[in-house]
Amino acid sequence: MIFINKDYQEALDYLYQFVDYSLTRNFRYAENKFDLNRMVELLGLLGDPQKNYQIIHVAGTKGKGSTSALIASALQSAGYKIGFYSSPHLEDFTERFQVNGAFISQNEFTKLLEEMKPSISKVKELTTFEIATALAFLYFSRQTVNIAVLEVGLGGRLDATNIVDPLVAVITSISYDHMAVLGDTLTKIATEKAGIIKEGRDVVTSPQTEEARKVILRIAEERHAPVTQVGLDYLFASRSHSFGGQTFYIWSKKDQEQVDEFINSSGRLDWEPDRFEIPLLGYHQIENAATAYAALKIARDHGIKITNKNILDGFSKVKWPARFEILRREPPVIVDSAHNRDSALRLRLALDDYLPDLPIILVFGASEDKDIEGMFAELLPRVDRVIATKSIHPRAIEPGELIKLAHRFGKQAIACATVEEALFEANRLAQREAAILITGSIFIAAAARSAWPEIIKKS
Repeated sequence: MIFINKDYQEALDYLYQFVDYSLTRNFRYAENKFDLNRMVELLGLLGDPQKNYQIIHVAGTKGKGSTSALIASALQSAGYKIGFYSSPHLEDFTERFQVNGAFISQNEFTKLLEEMKPSISKVKELTTFEIATALAFLYFSRQTVNIAVLEVGLGGRLDATNIVDPLVAVITSISYDHMAVLGDTLTKIATEKAGIIKEGRDVVTSPQTEEARKVILRIAEERHAPVTQVGLDYLFASRSHSFGGQTFYIWSKKDQEQVDEFINSSGRLDWEPDRFEIPLLGYHQIENAATAYAALKIARDHGIKITNKNILDGFSKVKWPARFEILRREPPVIVDSAHNRDSALRLRLALDDYLPDLPIILVFGASEDKDIEGMFAELLPRVDRVIATKSIHPRAIEPGELIKLAHRFGKQAIACATVEEALFEANRLAQREAAILITGSIFIAAAARSAWPEIIKKS
C-alpha cells in the first residue's frame, strides 16, 4: 500500500482536472486534440528544459517500455545520470518519472507542479499527459541528468513527447493496437509510430512485418535518417532460460561468418558472440534487448561513452515489472501486461516455453476497446479455465461479457467482481496442480501485484 500525503493528492486532483484521454472511451487522434503547438508553448514558458540533456526517444506497439528500461539501465551502469519517463504507471503516478531508477518523491512532484501552474494557465486546452510530460522534462533538467530515455505515450507523430530532437529514435515491434485511434492498417499505425523520426537523426528499429518496415524505411529516407535494423544489421539468438532469467547472444552482420563457425563448432571456438543476461523472461525480451543494444551502439557512435561491459551489467540489473513476472514459483503465478493480440501470442509462446506441461488458470480483465477476441484466440487454446474480472479503470469491460466470449471458445468461465476475489478463487482452484496467469491489461496486472501478498496471507 502506497501512502499518499494530502498535498500530493491535491496535486493529482489538479492534474486530473485536465482532459485525460487515457480515461476516455471514444476519442479521435487528430491535430485539434493532440496539438504539439501546446507543448511547444508550455515548454517555452518553462525555459525549454528538454534542451538541457541528450534524449533517446522510443516508440512502438510492444516492447517500448522494456527496451527503454534496458537502455536506461545500461546507460546508468556506464556512469551517466539517467532520466526515464514512461507511462502508464502500475501503482502510483510518481513511477512515471525516474532518475537513476528512483521515482520522483511526492513532495518534489507537488512542488514542481505548483511551480508550473502559472505557465499552465497561459496555455489553452492542455491535457493531463501534456502537463505530466512537461513536468518530466523540467524534473530531469532540475536533476541535471545527462541523458533522458523517453517512452512515447500513444502513437508517436502527435504524442506530447515528440517535441524533442533525439540522439537516436527507436521503434520497437509494431502491431495492431489502438486501431480506433491510430488507424486500422499496419501502414497507418506505422506511419504514426514513425512520426518520431527526425531529420538526419539515427533510427533503430526492431524486427517488423514487411508492411510496417516499408513505412519506417520510407519515412526515414524522406528525412535523411540513417536506419539500423535489428534482425538484419544486428542479430540475436537465445542460449538458455529459466525462471531466474535468460542468456543470449547478440552480434553484428559483419560478424556472421564467425558466428557460423562458432555454431558449426558447437561452441568450442575460443571466440563467441557477445553474451548477455537479463532477468526479463520470454523470447520477445531478447528481441527488445537486441534493439536496446543497437540503440546504445548508435549512441556510442555519437559520443556516449559506454562499453559492452556496461551494457552487460545494465541489462543484468534491469527492472521492468508485470512483464511475465513470477509472483510465485511453485506452483507458478505469473502476471503480464499483454493487451493486444500480438502480445497475447508472445505470452502464449512464453507459456509453452517455460510451462509446457502445466494446466493454466487464466485470470483476465481488459479494456473494452481492446481486441479481446483476438487475445482469447491466442491464449484460450492453452488455458483450462477462465476467471473473468475487472479493474477499477473506467474503460474496463464487464466480466459477464468476457464469460460469454470464453464460452464461445469452449472454456469454463466464472466471474469475480474484483481482482482480489479472482486471485483468491484462482489460488483455491489451482491447489498445487496448475499455474495461474493474470493478464489482459496493465491495470489488471497492477491490481494483481498489489493484491497478491494479501492472497498469500489468507491462503
